[in-house]
Amino acid sequence: MIEAAKIWNEPNNKSHWDIQIDPEWDRFAEMAIATGKAIRAVHPTLPRVLGGISPIDPRFMGNMKHRGVLDHVDAVAVHGFPLDWNLWQIQEWPAKLAEIQAVVSHPVWVTEVGVSSFGADEVQAWGVKRTAELLAGRTPRIHWYSLYDLPKTWEATTRHREAEGSSYYRHFHMGLLREDGTPKPALEIYSGHARTMGLCQWFHFEDHRLHDAVRWMRRLGVRHLRTGLSWADSFRPNALDWFDRQMEALAEFDVTVTFCFTPEHRGLAPHHTSPPLDPQEFADFCATMIQRYCPAPTAIRPVTNEAWEPTCAP
Repeated sequence: MIEAAKIWNEPNNKSHWDIQIDPEWDRFAEMAIATGKAIRAVHPTLPRVLGGISPIDPRFMGNMKHRGVLDHVDAVAVHGFPLDWNLWQIQEWPAKLAEIQAVVSHPVWVTEVGVSSFGADEVQAWGVKRTAELLAGRTPRIHWYSLYDLPKTWEATTRHREAEGSSYYRHFHMGLLREDGTPKPALEIYSGHARTMGLCQWFHFEDHRLHDAVRWMRRLGVRHLRTGLSWADSFRPNALDWFDRQMEALAEFDVTVTFCFTPEHRGLAPHHTSPPLDPQEFADFCATMIQRYCPAPTAIRPVTNEAWEPTCAP
């Protein structure tokens, strides 16, 4: 069942939003407000989460507050990878959360946190354990990124590729499972935290790993999953068939569904990071997906910092 709808992914990261086109994020704010309104119009209670920010930047969150975006979401989210990409140490996690909590009155979710096995499997295993220690009880949602390594024949969703040096290649080593599905040492550590620390696993269009992923999540006892439905993919042939198969396969989990990625022909620039030509078109896509996969419930329950059960019927 869908637990929450997330509006975009890492909007303050130039790999996911074209900051050259929209340096003050005014276009993003317009799109986020339109999307928050559109989701609320079709569902009176579904939590709307502002796309997880990376880097964790209270100035960006203050900008969203100033522009009125926070009036149209029910939670905000952050992403952190201190052992791979961020310029801070892992023990700073509580302080990083506090920076955002000082700016907003909303619940602050951690919808992506991870450690790669790029340097050593043991580093990742320790990272799972330490992350759980640092975040448990400090945030309503934690999503470990990710279940699977990214296949080496695919591309990481980034605009920099090999120009990033080793930073690029770390994208391919974030999983608890290797590309061939064999477990890494971190999987056993994670299994002890799976009930309180969910997963973030992106499924590519017609992803061959979908049903194996479901079996692994059942085995691990995962309850909370974050994944995405791509606006860009919605223009592919048979897109709705794939979306239906994906959401049906994931129906037993509490899913935070992320909407993002601009179709090349619908952006100000021909790239998935581009602001859309018409923000309302993205908002309408999100609302349509919610209507399709999360019909409005009869019970109303607000979002709080406490644990809660989603009200969307499967």
